[in-house]
Amino acid sequence: MSHVPHSLNEHFPDAAEQIHLLRLNDPHFSKLDEAYDDINRSIHRAETDVEPTDDFHMTQMRKQRMHLLDVISAYLV
Repeated sequence: MSHVPHSLNEHFPDAAEQIHLLRLNDPHFSKLDEAYDDINRSIHRAETDVEPTDDFHMTQMRKQRMHLLDVISAYLV
């Protein structure tokens, strides 16, 4: 499987340990993390034409990813 860019650890390299602990101990964070990974993977698959999509749907997915990043970053402050 190819590398999917924009992982949480790439966005927040200094918070890798905190992210790991939150994944293990906070069910809400774990769901946010899973949702982020799912949408991020979908965007990557669309960008690489594995699962092409139209511009509107791509924009909606990118907005959703940014929203999830905002919520996740609030956990890491």
